[in-house]
Amino acid sequence: MPVISTKGLIYTVKPGDTLFSIASRFGSTVAAIENANHLYPPVTDRGFIYPDDVLVIPTSTSTPILSHIVTNGDTLSAIAQTFDAHVDLLTGVNNVSNPNVINVGQNLLVPAFTYRIVSGDSLYSIARRFGVSMADIEEANADRPGFQGDVIWPDYHLIIPIPTSRNIFVIRPLPGSTFNSGDKVEGYARVFEAVVTYQLRDSNGVVVSNERFTMTDQGGPAYGFFSSTVSFDRQPTSASGELWVYSRSAKDGSIQDLVKIKVNF
Repeated sequence: MPVISTKGLIYTVKPGDTLFSIASRFGSTVAAIENANHLYPPVTDRGFIYPDDVLVIPTSTSTPILSHIVTNGDTLSAIAQTFDAHVDLLTGVNNVSNPNVINVGQNLLVPAFTYRIVSGDSLYSIARRFGVSMADIEEANADRPGFQGDVIWPDYHLIIPIPTSRNIFVIRPLPGSTFNSGDKVEGYARVFEAVVTYQLRDSNGVVVSNERFTMTDQGGPAYGFFSSTVSFDRQPTSASGELWVYSRSAKDGSIQDLVKIKVNF
């Protein structure tokens, strides 16, 4: 499955930009940017870009989670809406001191990754594969020159939002990943007493990995990083399932801030 394993940057073209200047600034190449955004016919004349075009800039940094580069007029609220995320979450994971103040050129980690479209894909099949809605994919890719909801191009780098809650952002595994016993769950969380809880279920409702917990490296109100190895307690009875990541209420033990990541076995 062609998930892009290196970081992409979400960049809005400014007057005076060229593909060469953008590639040089971010350590990419003109060819990589053209391919990622389908900057050639029939979308546009080869290599043409215009102010306010939103581009994905491939880089060689070895992390799949995207960063959004702040442009004029951006607000944290608008960026959060693009990825169906909460302002608190983006504020916390990016150590933003004032959610009403972000700076042009600032890099903000966002809950999304990129997928390279292959022949035979449709937006519907991609949405099902990753357990996200078509509407969320369309919102995340709005204003990109090579994106149309009814026509998608092989090799185009499609932005896929990652499900989050107000207080939990799972960065590993990515939605749609193949998950094995011994693999890790990692992410950021703002949770009571720094305790993050997780379990793994297959699509028949069988609990493959019993409920366990791990700790973040910072307690609330900070969003701390967490990492834990997930061991299977029984074999899956289906080909796919969900990793549940959440917290337990201190008041009544109920599940709070549940995030479900679709995985394959």
